[in-house]
Amino acid sequence: MNDNPTPRQIVARGYDQLTQRYTEWATSKHDESRGRYMQILLDHARGGMRLLDLGCGTGLTTTKRLAESYRVTAVDISPKNAKLAARAVPRAQVICADMTQLAFPPESFDAICAFYSLIHVPREDLPEFFVRLTRWLRPNGLFVGCLTAYDLPSEFAADWLGVPMYWSGYDSERNRELLRDAGLTVHSAVEETQDEDGVAVTFLWVIAERPAL
Repeated sequence: MNDNPTPRQIVARGYDQLTQRYTEWATSKHDESRGRYMQILLDHARGGMRLLDLGCGTGLTTTKRLAESYRVTAVDISPKNAKLAARAVPRAQVICADMTQLAFPPESFDAICAFYSLIHVPREDLPEFFVRLTRWLRPNGLFVGCLTAYDLPSEFAADWLGVPMYWSGYDSERNRELLRDAGLTVHSAVEETQDEDGVAVTFLWVIAERPAL
């Protein structure tokens, strides 16, 4: 056992231990933001469109619903989550991987979503990853997701829902700049605050588009 796990190992191991517990916790919360931004993706969908779901978890919070309207490729860093997602959403292609190590051909997807997953990526990796994410989108393709809303070089918790966990990210203005620098047109980037077990937590929710060529 590695006594000094990397941030990615902390996240993967944490969600391996949480699996269904996280799904139950997430679905028990009154998460208006997730529902509203998922509906934006559903409204965008047309027959045969492809969507990349970054951080799918067990597939039950978002992926299963999106797979009713899209051909979904779903990714999660947790092997146990990926296995459960493949069972829960058999019509989706589920990949167990670190999202920053993915390789897809340019213009592979009509939409990409990342709900509560990019906040676990070491922030120094985000600028280059946003560039790659933009390349994966087709012209007029949508990126919808949430990012940190405040400066967070790195944060470790010894006990988050009973497991160690890691987060990282930039403040809202820097995130907006990075998305624009990556080539996306940012239509909306709004800070939204929600209650997590009595604690007010704010995320930057983004709707962005790869411009038409």
